[in-house]
Amino acid sequence: MQQPKLGRFQIVSELGRGAMGVVYKALDPELARTLAIKTVNMAIEREGMEHYEARFYQEARAAAGLNHPNIVTVYDIGKSGDVAFMAMEYIEGVELRTLLEGGQSLALPRAVSIAAQVAEALAYAHGRGVVHRDIKPANIMVVREGPVKITDFGIARMRAAEVQTQTGTMLGSPKYMSPEQVLGKRADHRADIFSLGVILYEMLTGTAPFSGENITALMYQIVNFAPPAPSTVNHAVPEFLDYVVAKMIAKQLEERYQDSTEVARDLREIERQLAASAPAGPMPPLPAAALSPDAQPSQIDTESKTAVLGQEVVHTRRSDSGETTDVDAGPVRVSRNFDSQEATQRLAKLTAMGGATFTSQSATQALRTLQRGPVRRWSRRDALAIGASALAGLLVAALITRR
Repeated sequence: MQQPKLGRFQIVSELGRGAMGVVYKALDPELARTLAIKTVNMAIEREGMEHYEARFYQEARAAAGLNHPNIVTVYDIGKSGDVAFMAMEYIEGVELRTLLEGGQSLALPRAVSIAAQVAEALAYAHGRGVVHRDIKPANIMVVREGPVKITDFGIARMRAAEVQTQTGTMLGSPKYMSPEQVLGKRADHRADIFSLGVILYEMLTGTAPFSGENITALMYQIVNFAPPAPSTVNHAVPEFLDYVVAKMIAKQLEERYQDSTEVARDLREIERQLAASAPAGPMPPLPAAALSPDAQPSQIDTESKTAVLGQEVVHTRRSDSGETTDVDAGPVRVSRNFDSQEATQRLAKLTAMGGATFTSQSATQALRTLQRGPVRRWSRRDALAIGASALAGLLVAALITRR
């Protein structure tokens, strides 16, 4: 039986399946090379087929322009019928997500090494105008003896682009989103740093810094809560790692690392200190509202909330000064019924309360408040009318009683 083919590539087996297409293990007969082929079935979305196809090719161009040992290499792109495909490096490893299943933490040297390699890859990509915007354990491949690899620059943003952005669509995986992404703002390279900080926290502690019973609760925590310091959850974590994690997941952009190169440099220094078993020197103060000193999450103060929410929320990703139109090469929809604009406005209104009334609310109580409709207040005219009606009723009742 003849093997199925995509272009010149022979399909060997299926590696994974998603909403838009399938990933196959394949063989390039001309080069005798095993590779992975990511496909997108353009027939699924007939109305926007040209737009989806353009975004797919944009993803391929973004990834193909990156040549780094910690980024999966793209070899070729093509189309067969209604199926567009991208041939890329085949990785014999496991997703980092698999290593973290069941709340497992990683050994300190391994966790720091993985984070440092990802930071170096991000520094390379950011330096070439590409922001991943969906850094998560499922997009990090860990090889037994070899470098870790970032995969799927599917919703990467390039500074030079021709494909229009879909508006009103939240991009990224909610659990690893930065506060600015949750609030619908334009995400730059610092959003990738925040996502990597969340992953590092999870590798160190076996638990995510932000969680919730549903998407709204999760988003609320990301914007409003400071997670406990890693060392309070896992006592084997040295305090100087608390500092690095805190600076990576700082909610205010100016308090976060400004460059992935700085992240990689600090992580490599910690890696050397761990290898030498030498105590770290004194670290600078932790960024405000980054971590809680206790083993429980705590709400950030009103001033910090105001700083995070201060900028006007932008729902269309217009070009920045000196840049061309932003690109989304494959948006991830949080929920079919999710209205990011409405949720953001209601979230902002809630978090703007401040004072004792706000701080006395738990996250669950606050979320219940979000779900209630607006309370209608009586006008003075309404109050007078109701009072007059009540007085008239009393007079009528008195007359009836006398009779």
